[in-house]
Amino acid sequence: MEVHLVDGTYELFRYFFALPSHLTKTGNEVSATRGVLGSLLTMLEDGVTHIGVATDHVIESFRNDLWRDYKTSAGVPRELRTQFPLLEEVLAAAGMTVWPMVELEADDALAAAARTAAADERVERVLICTPDKDLGQCVGGKVFQYDRRKKQLMGVEEVRAKFGVDPTSIPDYLALVGDTADGYPGLAGWGAKSTAAVLDRYGHIDAIPLDGTPWDVGRPVSGAGRLAMILRERLDEALLFRRLATLESAEPVLTAVDDLEWRGPRPELLEVAGRIDALGLAERAAKLAKKRFG
Repeated sequence: MEVHLVDGTYELFRYFFALPSHLTKTGNEVSATRGVLGSLLTMLEDGVTHIGVATDHVIESFRNDLWRDYKTSAGVPRELRTQFPLLEEVLAAAGMTVWPMVELEADDALAAAARTAAADERVERVLICTPDKDLGQCVGGKVFQYDRRKKQLMGVEEVRAKFGVDPTSIPDYLALVGDTADGYPGLAGWGAKSTAAVLDRYGHIDAIPLDGTPWDVGRPVSGAGRLAMILRERLDEALLFRRLATLESAEPVLTAVDDLEWRGPRPELLEVAGRIDALGLAERAAKLAKKRFG
């Protein structure tokens, strides 16, 4: 059994900026919702059997209470924001499991679902479908990250090749380098190469010597003394950034892998699809269900 976990927020943003506008008769923008539904139906048509989709029902999360500059809904076009609840309704009507996140983020739901799915002995592989670098921390064992647009699969070795660190060090890496998409800056001077070199040796921020002991990293690190000083002076901030980058995988969003099995669309899909001018997509879902289940 193979499980596919999809970042609905990423997909909605991607299709919003990739597709031309589509307004319904009531003046609602629905192009991105139609695009995501069509894309996920293609996954099912290609043989996917178990699928879950996580969305940021509310873009703000508990992380905004920890860091005031963490990403918010500010600047997100209204025509995009209004499609989040619409997408959730449409995908649920299409028979897919959807996790609309409020206090936590879609990434947290994907991490938690991946953890549950990987623990099921029937599952051979879990694919987290998103290019978001945060999810690299979940990779390992049965869990892989998959960029559907680039058709790029990332296991442990691919994460190491891209970032220079093991998946377990990704939160530390992002804390030091920063993540502009999520709104935290990292530490001055800590670039990708120096961060990778230090974390490749020490693994986590807590283990990096800050007492003046020379770093035994096996390769030159430019300005090591200055980097150590900056980390020593801003250690609390670095640990806070790591907290922001660490996904809440222990939060239960999935009870059993069987809940992810697609069993066909719900009766309300026709009505919901009609509201977004997507009756053709509803017909695709019904045709696939008939082919798969008779």
